Amino acid sequence: MTTMTTVTDLYPSRGATEVSIPRKDPVVWSAPGAPGPIATGELETFERDGFLAVDQLIGPDEVPVYQRELERLVTDPEIRADERSIIEPKSKEIRSVFEVHKISEVFANLVRDERVVGRARQILGSDVYVHQSRINVKPGFGASGFYWHSDFETWHAEDGLPNMRTVSVSIALTENYDTNGGLMIMPGSHRTFLGCAGATPKDNYKQSLQMQDAGTPSDEALTAMASEYGIKLFTGKAGSATWFDCNAMHGSGDNITPFPRSNVFIVFNSVENQAVEPFAAPIRRPEFIGARDFTPVK
Repeated sequence: MTTMTTVTDLYPSRGATEVSIPRKDPVVWSAPGAPGPIATGELETFERDGFLAVDQLIGPDEVPVYQRELERLVTDPEIRADERSIIEPKSKEIRSVFEVHKISEVFANLVRDERVVGRARQILGSDVYVHQSRINVKPGFGASGFYWHSDFETWHAEDGLPNMRTVSVSIALTENYDTNGGLMIMPGSHRTFLGCAGATPKDNYKQSLQMQDAGTPSDEALTAMASEYGIKLFTGKAGSATWFDCNAMHGSGDNITPFPRSNVFIVFNSVENQAVEPFAAPIRRPEFIGARDFTPVK
């Protein structure tokens, strides 16, 4: 006889009403003084604010390598036709390409770089695997933004990640100005889980990757959180990076400037926090969006 293991849902969402509950998990999972590339003071900042900005994660001599690879991917007809490519509904240009660490050896090497994976291990206190990777492309003159959301709310509801033991890094491949649709985060918002109202449609990912609907906080909740936490806008040269907690409330605006904003986005999850069945969705999302291969990054 096969027995099913029941995992307690610590963060209910997608119900009849919106709910706000305190975080039940640590932010930094490693023991104090654990070795790694993040200094103690920076870890304390990450724990307090839910994010950490790094002025130069990759050097100026390395940036062109990743820029050329991004250009190769978004201009390759086979990549465009792949289901892992998400197309802007209006401009018909590529918005995102998922699983870039599997499509591209250049980005696979970046994932394994100790400057990258070492920080993830230090924050999460364990070996890690890639839950999701993608390049985001925001060409000038009208690329659409990403509405306010907590990644964990989606990854919990639709991918089955049980706990908040996941961290993301966004590495700028073009300069991030204060005008070209940069990342915005509410500092400290990672300490409150906002469970969104409304059921998850089947195959919701097909719509949400172009324009989010399910898992979107209400205007009232966003107003309250912004009033309490404020909003931080990230700018920086190509090669700079922002690490942020999976539950940080964040988003980005449209890019109506002539200046593109592109980045590579990598999500690391602890091997001790492997995905189970979705907590609030009828089916799992495809593996190129929410991985089921829990092999540690080495």
